[in-house]
Amino acid sequence: MEEKNKGFLKTWKDDRGFGFIKPDDDSDDVFIHISALGEGARRPHRGDTIFYQIEETDDGKTKAVNAYIDGEKNLSKKSNTWIWIALSSIGVAGVAAAVILLGA
Repeated sequence: MEEKNKGFLKTWKDDRGFGFIKPDDDSDDVFIHISALGEGARRPHRGDTIFYQIEETDDGKTKAVNAYIDGEKNLSKKSNTWIWIALSSIGVAGVAAAVILLGA
């Protein structure tokens, strides 16, 4: 798996769902869309520390992908599914534990 980059959220347009990350290595700002944070992530705020991977777009620009906000749970939909399967396979106690753990 590709190593995560780190930076802080320099700008954020909440009404449009995107902003720019200033990388810790002082390289050029990186575009980030809310979809890069995954389902269930909270809305980011200016100044948040963001961990991310970089992907090049078709037009040669870069954007953040597979991102998460420092200190936030980052369980993708896929990993939530596996947790549910594992816990529910042990019966009612597993379902109860999944509800408690995932806050569902």
